[in-house]
Amino acid sequence: MKLHGTVGPSRTTVTAVAEEAGIQRGTVYRHFPDEDALFRACSMHWLSLNPTPSPEAWVEIEDPSQRLRRALAELYHWYQRNQRMLDNVFRDAPLVPALKPPVEGLQRQLSAMHATLMRGRRQRGRRRARVGAAVGLAVGFGAWSSLVRENGLDSAEAVDLMATMVSAAGAQ
Repeated sequence: MKLHGTVGPSRTTVTAVAEEAGIQRGTVYRHFPDEDALFRACSMHWLSLNPTPSPEAWVEIEDPSQRLRRALAELYHWYQRNQRMLDNVFRDAPLVPALKPPVEGLQRQLSAMHATLMRGRRQRGRRRARVGAAVGLAVGFGAWSSLVRENGLDSAEAVDLMATMVSAAGAQ
């Protein structure tokens, strides 16, 4: 897990895992017979230590705008804490087939968040499509990264900007 967060999954070798753990390569293979097993165990352990924000807590917030602000604040805080690992995983996902299940799992979680954030919104037709697209953009790691890391906003400013964008998408 440490190597995935530092050098990235595509650059993590069994030899490096063994060296990091202070064991022989054979011991690694006895516990993890293949790359899929190693990545599965690493992903499960990492997620147990770094759970994504839960949309279940947001459902209780009736006002969709307040719900969005709380969700983005929690999600952006999670992105901030886990940016190095997320950078490496998203960078290496096309190169490492074993990353497909955990990346798909994260995408499912983001989809569940999106669905929760769309509840109670009254827009229909194209307006609803625009709001949905704006919410989808707002919950993405790429949007947070662009706003905070590339453009110098703090997370609170990024939340405000994204909430304003979603509101504007529904008003047009």
